[in-house]
Amino acid sequence: MRARATWREYLELCKPKVVALISFTALVGMFMATNPPAMVPWDILVFGNLGIFLAASAAAAINHVVDKRIDSQMKRTHERPVAAGAVSPGNALLFALFLTVVSMLILVLLVNPLTAVLTFVALIGYAVVYTMYLKRATPQNIVIGGAAGAAPPILGWAAVTAGTDPQFTNSFWLFLLIFVWTPPHFWALAIYRREEYSKANVPMLPVTHGVAFTRLHVLLYTILLVLISLMPFLTGMSGKFYLSGALLLGAGFMYYAIRLNLSKDDRLAIRTFVYSIYYLIGMFAALLIDHYL
Repeated sequence: MRARATWREYLELCKPKVVALISFTALVGMFMATNPPAMVPWDILVFGNLGIFLAASAAAAINHVVDKRIDSQMKRTHERPVAAGAVSPGNALLFALFLTVVSMLILVLLVNPLTAVLTFVALIGYAVVYTMYLKRATPQNIVIGGAAGAAPPILGWAAVTAGTDPQFTNSFWLFLLIFVWTPPHFWALAIYRREEYSKANVPMLPVTHGVAFTRLHVLLYTILLVLISLMPFLTGMSGKFYLSGALLLGAGFMYYAIRLNLSKDDRLAIRTFVYSIYYLIGMFAALLIDHYL
């Protein structure tokens, strides 16, 4: 008889580390929408982030259910609660539904309807369009599906302005930064885990087109990422502090992407993946600090 799932296993359904990064980019979006020295209104800061966090957690829980078979066949994911049988798919879906309802109520009643609508669209984009269809349909899954994961800065900006601020379009550059970052970030991991993806019959790029092709595309997307990262400065959205951070962090990403293309050592792939996480955190931290300097 299976033991009752603990709160820790339900917390793991939320993918808290991934969702924390998502919430951080939404938080920066909120502050970027606020004119210094003013701060984000406390109710928007608290309830906006809570609603976005819960919606992202709901999408993560749905991902656990849909990817149960895939997760059970991969070393990296086989101990996830649903794949390991610690939480039943039915209970995980009920948990996801509860999180979705609570998040939508918070955003509609305590933030604004626009943020609720955009957040729900992002949730469906990740949990349904990407997880249920794109992931299994095309090696470009992470490129197309990356739009949902890139939405949080727009959600944060909308939470503060409700879309009425003429500067709302600036949130597009934050969206584009994450959107272009996602392929080299995830493909680096896919190179390292390509045998597991192949075993699970997931058409990730290194499985369908080979490692050399994927390494080249990591480099090409990294070059594009560095160029896109300059846009907040070139459009006057951010200043020299951000520019310095973008150039330094971009140089680091380029270093890993170039080395990845010159070497066949798979350990470089996982190092590139890890660096990409610090890159995104650093970029959004630089945006936030620069905004209030």
